[in-house]
Amino acid sequence: MSARPVFDPQRLTPMVDALVERGWYLAEGFIDAELSQALYAEVCRLAEQDALAAAGIGRGSAHHLRRDIRGDAIHWLDRESLAQRRYLTAMGELQQSLNRALYLGLFEFEAHFAHYPPGSFYKPHVDSFQGRANRMISTVLYLNPDWPVDAGGEMVIYSGEDASRELTRVRPEAGTFVCFLSESVPHEVLPTRLPRASIAGWFRRNASLGGRVDPAR
Repeated sequence: MSARPVFDPQRLTPMVDALVERGWYLAEGFIDAELSQALYAEVCRLAEQDALAAAGIGRGSAHHLRRDIRGDAIHWLDRESLAQRRYLTAMGELQQSLNRALYLGLFEFEAHFAHYPPGSFYKPHVDSFQGRANRMISTVLYLNPDWPVDAGGEMVIYSGEDASRELTRVRPEAGTFVCFLSESVPHEVLPTRLPRASIAGWFRRNASLGGRVDPAR
């Protein structure tokens, strides 16, 4: 795998502007194609090996499975492959750039592969509760090459002021990258007709409670 930059740093300014002006940013071809292909091969291999865990909702003791709300399976990134290390390193660099530009105090990035089997979805939600947020900016990197236009699986972004008003639909095509404010941008994943692969991630601030730094995800 080559050592060329994972993403073009010139994309940072339009990303910052979009986050400030509307709370979300979308770019096609954001990630190096070779890295995107390697990450896609890895999540497909994990799915074939039954090494993905059913995703739930809630955190800590409130975490539970609700297949009527979300149907994906996940595997947390842990730098076990070169592709994961390259992606996480790039997100670390992006974290530093966002901190310099927006003074957000981001101190960590966490991410997992997300695999949606045919027929699965994720109903409308936000990624963090207002006033209790340690997830500040959410990210999604799509990994499926040549996604058919009629395959479903789009992410729908809604208005934070009117959750019934659709702002955009994102086709889950390899290399497409989305980021948005975690506590104020409602979104959902529409039912997919094909296996759908992505990396969901979150830039987090320190939300220490009772001596525990940034409670467990």
